[in-house]
Amino acid sequence: MAKTFTTQRRVEFCETDAAGIAHFSAFFQFMEQAEHALLRHVGMSVVHPDEEGTISWPRAAARCDYRGPCRFEDVLDVDVSILRLGRRSATYGFRFTVAGDEVAEGQMTAVCCRIGPDHPPRPIEIPQWIRDKLSPFSE
Repeated sequence: MAKTFTTQRRVEFCETDAAGIAHFSAFFQFMEQAEHALLRHVGMSVVHPDEEGTISWPRAAARCDYRGPCRFEDVLDVDVSILRLGRRSATYGFRFTVAGDEVAEGQMTAVCCRIGPDHPPRPIEIPQWIRDKLSPFSE
């Protein structure tokens, strides 16, 4: 059974709308921040140098379904798992709760790429050392 990584974050005032509810677009930043927290947890970064240059993870898709409101100062628990660890991409699943109540659920797919100043991002196969770090969180 795959492990779930959990992180927390507080909803900031700048992330709310005129009604004081977290703006829908903020959840995409929340997902990215949770992904970064998971990567740091396993000793990586979303931009990670290796012996061949730099690996990064551009987004290919993202979606979020909203179940209820969360407001300024609410503490979000964000559960992160990897729904699919493919040859060249990882699809993350996110579950957002406030005090145990689900407020949103989302997905984001990131593609493993070699990046550099002299070329656009090039998709690559996920190196085995990265796969080894992420696979405990994969279903």
